[in-house]
Amino acid sequence: MSARFYQTAIVAIGRFLCVSVNRVFTKSAACPLGYNSPMPSEFDLIARYFTRPARSGGPVLLGVGDDGALLAPTPGETLVISTDMLVEGRHFFAGTDPEALGHKALAVNLSDLAAMGARPLAFTLALALPAADEAWLEKFSRGLFGLADAHAIELVGGDTTRGPLNICITVFGIVPAQQALRRDGAVSGDDVWVSGTLGDARLALEALQRKLSLSPAALHAAALRLHRPEPRLALGLALRGIASAAIDLSDGLLGDLGHILERSSLGAVIDADTLPFGETLASQPPAIRREFALNGGDDYELCFTAAPALRDSVQAAARQSGVSVTRIGCITPESSLRVTDAGGDAVAVISRSFDHFGNP
Repeated sequence: MSARFYQTAIVAIGRFLCVSVNRVFTKSAACPLGYNSPMPSEFDLIARYFTRPARSGGPVLLGVGDDGALLAPTPGETLVISTDMLVEGRHFFAGTDPEALGHKALAVNLSDLAAMGARPLAFTLALALPAADEAWLEKFSRGLFGLADAHAIELVGGDTTRGPLNICITVFGIVPAQQALRRDGAVSGDDVWVSGTLGDARLALEALQRKLSLSPAALHAAALRLHRPEPRLALGLALRGIASAAIDLSDGLLGDLGHILERSSLGAVIDADTLPFGETLASQPPAIRREFALNGGDDYELCFTAAPALRDSVQAAARQSGVSVTRIGCITPESSLRVTDAGGDAVAVISRSFDHFGNP
């Protein structure tokens, strides 16, 4: 499950931005492909699996192969930057399909851009590998670039080293000035919405950890949500000027919504009977459905707030982006987060959202 190490936005000044990275991916002239070594070098691997020409006419002026990357954001755009790290044994199981892992490593970062209403621009990749396994790298890069191409985002640099498997991606996006979706804009009386469905990723995780049992077909369906989340970029773009605050759901609905409430100095009431359960989760007992939807994590849906007068606009944005949205509660002036049923009675919440230093 993902945790934010930093997330910030800066206004691009001037025409060019130089992104400096720690040992940017480069092919050394002193170490050409096949240089006197039975094993591929770091630079061989970069050249084979992570070096591609920049798209002509795009914002990337210089990508992989130098001491820094050159990006040219459009004047008047704000640059959005976010980083996420995936560590084997913490965020994913040893032996996870490398193609799915390449997809997810980028998807969780793109989800942050979606929550900011940003258009993807470029990304860097820092990769620690226990060994130079070319079969693994070929599949990993295929999953990574499959998603990158789908959203027109380019790899512009990074770093590789030997060590326990660790994947760290930093994404760069752009959003028109003053139009970024933030966590601190919620207003008392706003509706609370979520995109898509919740809880299937948590259900798959529990089954893979042998804490509950699923049929092979059910596990396969739920595991797709865990291993191949789809960032809601189109919805984030469509919500500009409509949503008052937004966040992506990486650690669980209640915990992530809590960040909006904290930054906005407000509270919320969530109706547990309106939660959009994942297709596989929907067949589970009621207590599991609620717990996994409220505190599941790894959903990578958007949770956002908007004024009641904009409900039609929210639904139009959802139709435009091809993603369902569900109104699940409202923002309140008091600084508390309550969960009730449709009758207004309090619902007990057993678990809590994921915390890297609070969860085992």
